[in-house]
Amino acid sequence: MKSYTEYLWLNTKKHREIVYLTDKVEEIVKKSKIEEGFVLVSAMHITASVYINDNEEGLFQDMEEWLQRLCPEGPNYHHHASGETNGDAHLKNLLMGHQVIVPITKGKLDLGPWQSIFYYEFDGQRKKRVVVKAMGE
Repeated sequence: MKSYTEYLWLNTKKHREIVYLTDKVEEIVKKSKIEEGFVLVSAMHITASVYINDNEEGLFQDMEEWLQRLCPEGPNYHHHASGETNGDAHLKNLLMGHQVIVPITKGKLDLGPWQSIFYYEFDGQRKKRVVVKAMGE
């Protein structure tokens, strides 16, 4: 088995922002020359998520509203006693998850017809990383 790793650096323009990653991950899989295996895509920060879903603006708005209802920005979270003010971002990460694993089949991402890979930033406007690790043969 072989593996190939690359890091994506992101710096969102907004505090909360969704970034489409599918094409970048596909390029990394191609460079890896792995024909059969898996690729891990993982946010390396605890205030961001990587997830798979439909690439549709209405869904993005629904997710934002849902996350804001469950973990509103601003309330005095216990985490804020540490001097931070991003308690909501940590909880949003727990809801959305921080990584996905996607099959690689015949050298390509084996996603369903409506599936895309996204990075969701909850505490942005600063430089952050995503690790992409392809493994297989």
